[in-house]
Formats: sequence, C-alpha cells, structure tokens
Amino acid sequence: MEYGTIAREIHIDATPDVVFEVITKPEHIAQWWGFDASFPAVPGGDGRMTKRRRDGFGTLVVPIHVVETDAPRRFVFRWVHPEDEPATPQNSLLVTFELAPANGGTLLRLTEAGFREIGWEAEQLEEYYHRHCVGWDQHLPNLAAYAAGLVRS
Repeated sequence: MEYGTIAREIHIDATPDVVFEVITKPEHIAQWWGFDASFPAVPGGDGRMTKRRRDGFGTLVVPIHVVETDAPRRFVFRWVHPEDEPATPQNSLLVTFELAPANGGTLLRLTEAGFREIGWEAEQLEEYYHRHCVGWDQHLPNLAAYAAGLVRS
C-alpha cells in the first residue's frame, strides 16, 4: 500500500452553504468532530484544534493553517505540523473539502494528502495513515448526520 492520499465521498442532506458552515465554524466542528477549534476560516488563518486525548491523559493540540476558502465550494487546510513551525508540504497534511450540490443536498469529497512527504519511517507512516482513515470513516458520517439535523430542526 502506498499510504499517499485518503479520499472519501459522502452525500449530505443539507445544502453546500450549510455544510460549508459546519466544516468551518468552531461551534459546529466541536459537534461532529469533537475538537474545540480556534482559527479564522480565511486563507492564511492560523489556529489550533484541541481535544482530550483518547487515553484520558492530557490534551491533544493540533495546529491548523487555512490554505484556501471558497464558500460554499472548497475549504483547504494544513494540519499536524509542529506547533512552533509554519505549515509546509514537508511537515503537514493537506485536507481538502470539496462541496457540490447533488440530489437536493451536497456531495462532499474529502482528500487528505502528504503522508509520505512528511518523511515518517514506514511503521509510523502506516500507523498515521490508518488512524486518519479510521478517523474520517467515523467523523464524516457524524458530519453528515449533524448537518442534516440542522436542516431538519
């Protein structure tokens, strides 16, 4: 396996405008992803996302750098880079959300790239790639249910 890019698609029963808000606004991110987010959703915006570690010991802090915002079509950011360094293709992962109207809702296409570029050893690369696959497989259905629930309420 190459461990290069994760790609997922999901249909969401909400308009692209609603979905865009859900993936860019901290109050929504906390509901479907479980992170407390603090970042401006504008190109060049830097911030961080935090949540309790799965093992219950301490807080996971994940820096984020917004690369592109094209409401309500695209949201692109880099993350997982060292907190004291700017995000680059050599030290961070690139996450792209692409939104398109589809069947009365939104087709969301997600890609996460850059695993090999970071230069992790094979075992670490495989572990991170697998963890992120599992994470997106869990969080994207949460996003879809949450966004659809906003429309229904």
